[in-house]
Amino acid sequence: MDGTHGDSPCTLIFDTIAHADRIWNEGFHSVLTLSTVVIFYALAGTRLDLLCNVALLAHLNRSVLAFYIHTTGQYVPILFLYFAVALAGYLALTFRSSYAATWQGPGQPYLIPCRTTHRRLFPEKHSFSYSYLTVGIPVGYKGSANGMIAIDEQPSSPFGGMSPFAKLLLQSWYRIQASDHLQRGHDELGLRGKLDSYLQSEGVDPTDFPHAYLVTAARFAGYHFNPVSFWYLYSLDKILSAIVLEVNNTFDERRPYLVVRDFTAESRHMVPGWRPRVKGSRVKDFHVSPFNSRKGYYSVLASDPLGPGMDGCRGIDVIITLNSSKGHPKLVARLFSEGQAVDPAVLGPLSKLTFLARWFWVGFATLPRIVKEATVLLYRRKLHVWDKPEPLIETLGRHATSVEKSLEGCFRKYLEFLACQSEKPLSLKYCTSGLLSATEATFTSSCGTDSQNDDILELRVLTPAFYSRFIQYVDSLDAMTAELNEHRTIWVNKPELLPDVFVKMSVAPQSMSFSDFVFAGLVRHIRQRPPKIPFVSTSADPPRTPTFAIKVKDVRMPSMDAYMILHEDGELKRQYLWATIRQLVADCYFMGRVDFLNQVTNIVRVGIAWACASSLTQITRGM
Repeated sequence: MDGTHGDSPCTLIFDTIAHADRIWNEGFHSVLTLSTVVIFYALAGTRLDLLCNVALLAHLNRSVLAFYIHTTGQYVPILFLYFAVALAGYLALTFRSSYAATWQGPGQPYLIPCRTTHRRLFPEKHSFSYSYLTVGIPVGYKGSANGMIAIDEQPSSPFGGMSPFAKLLLQSWYRIQASDHLQRGHDELGLRGKLDSYLQSEGVDPTDFPHAYLVTAARFAGYHFNPVSFWYLYSLDKILSAIVLEVNNTFDERRPYLVVRDFTAESRHMVPGWRPRVKGSRVKDFHVSPFNSRKGYYSVLASDPLGPGMDGCRGIDVIITLNSSKGHPKLVARLFSEGQAVDPAVLGPLSKLTFLARWFWVGFATLPRIVKEATVLLYRRKLHVWDKPEPLIETLGRHATSVEKSLEGCFRKYLEFLACQSEKPLSLKYCTSGLLSATEATFTSSCGTDSQNDDILELRVLTPAFYSRFIQYVDSLDAMTAELNEHRTIWVNKPELLPDVFVKMSVAPQSMSFSDFVFAGLVRHIRQRPPKIPFVSTSADPPRTPTFAIKVKDVRMPSMDAYMILHEDGELKRQYLWATIRQLVADCYFMGRVDFLNQVTNIVRVGIAWACASSLTQITRGM
């Protein structure tokens, strides 16, 4: 290659040296700009910052970029062909036949077209009706039914590891997986194992219901929003004997209700052709709609969806009535089949495409429909909106945010340290909330050897909001007492043992590094006592007076801060300091929403990247 050409390696090296010399000789401004950009990205920059800067540089120098794209234009058809083939492969999923392992139990998977209706009777009348698609599967069934329904299926590939897109190609259209039902975590148990665990927590022997059939809204193309699932429980003789209503709200919380069939009460009304059904009631203790308080009770009437011996599908018919504390019906919701259930095993390629074309959009429309009806109730019907209380001990809390996950790991270490240092022999059983792993742990005091006489203190976190609230208190014992008695974010079996665990800690100034001083000074000015969480009683109560966060004027260092400074070093300490600052800033300026803070931070980062890219572009154009 001729050395005079611009693309010669030697020429590029000489040009780079000449440009650098020109920048240096241009003056102090260019050198200062480059130094500032380099120092910022070296100390505070992330991969996302660098990516944003590169994208903005490309935008500001798009004429140069267009030239290079033009010179490599022969590769564009190849890239287009690659994506076309990938899209075709994804659509070809409907032509793939895949069958589950041999199922020896009763029942089989069905796609069940339904309709749901809601009729509000009090205090304002309102009703609506929508189409709805459910999937019914025998609990214990695993695998894929003709590429349409997958139950607890782990996609495998002959090529070993797969990208997320490759996994999507190997999955069925509708998916039911253990992670979307009942307890958080423990997904390795599968649907049957999680059902058995729940029944045991209710004091019921799972062997009383050896057969179960789940009717739910399945994931479609990875998306999932499911207001309620129905677990039909059958006896050894395949007779419907109970039902579990698994209710989800829009706050990512979950509450299962077990209703057992009363055969004695039914015997007086049974006639030939009687369709088996479960009828019962459960106290309402779960916040679902913001237009209803967390009081009253549900009446449930659910017919057996299967035929005799759990054979075939007779259709869904469930009626749930919400009654007030005084027994007055307020809301009647019904889910019933609309048309025949579809056996996925008999669908051919054309039938699959026809079914998907008709029903693919329904799952995506569920949440917008809920928002639409809520808007009507709020602005047209003028219904009162109830504040959301934190869940009770029977409820499964929402998933933790990234900050709450970080704080939970720090709180766990802090709790282990306190339990070990306790002067009273005790064992502390800790149950977390919002996490999918390491949900339980037991910590034992280092003093005392007679375990039979040790006290057992059980601490259950009911909502991950506890972790973000705990760091706002100055005194740890005050935090535990307030969150237990006033705000109900935790449950403790023996509150009298809390003073033996949560003792005060302090740190001498000479034990603190410069970064510790900066952290302590910053959080002292922005820490505030968390506001009160509402606990809704009945709809007859007067409206609650709004409460606001109270600025903390105490100059003491919180015990958990002191523990991190004195006893932790490295990654955990940095994780705690950063998570605490983010949460306290969000509490002080962004209504406690870390996601709002993240959005503002991203905007600031884009602004910095734009300034850096503009400066670099001006320097390069001045060469």
